[in-house]
Amino acid sequence: MTDASPESTPTRAGAVVLDVWCELQCPDCRTALGDVRALRERYGDRLELRLRHFPLEKHKHSFAAAQAAEEALAQGRGWPYVEAVLERVEELDREGEPFLVEMARELGLDAEEFDTALIDGRHILIVDADQAEGKAIGVTGTPTYVIGGERLDGGKSQEGLRARIEEIADRLLGGGA
Repeated sequence: MTDASPESTPTRAGAVVLDVWCELQCPDCRTALGDVRALRERYGDRLELRLRHFPLEKHKHSFAAAQAAEEALAQGRGWPYVEAVLERVEELDREGEPFLVEMARELGLDAEEFDTALIDGRHILIVDADQAEGKAIGVTGTPTYVIGGERLDGGKSQEGLRARIEEIADRLLGGGA
């Protein structure tokens, strides 16, 4: 992956892009929320966190959850939705798609539109494209991060990952947080 790809171009001038390859039924992604929140707090608008989907076959609701996350992004509340679902991953395991719609309702999103989006599949191409790109760059599990062209695999171990992300972000931002 090169920095020249459109995927690595930030939407905010001067921001560094951190692609977060995530799966909403993944307990390791829930554990990684603390790091994601700390990075958001440390860097603010200078770090653009970009949700990328990598649903795993072993989690039967992960593909629907990725589509629901895209609907939340379309409704302007992507990260709050992702965090809320990850905080309650056991409920997603048990309840599946009805839980995804209920979570939208709890967050004040248009739950009927979520239900329709899950039925009509309007976000499938985005999820498929993310998954294909992830495979192409060597993502094998979640969470996986890509920053400055470097892939960091949090699916094996999250130890030291936030420090490594901060080191790369600081370098890309010109030396300081």
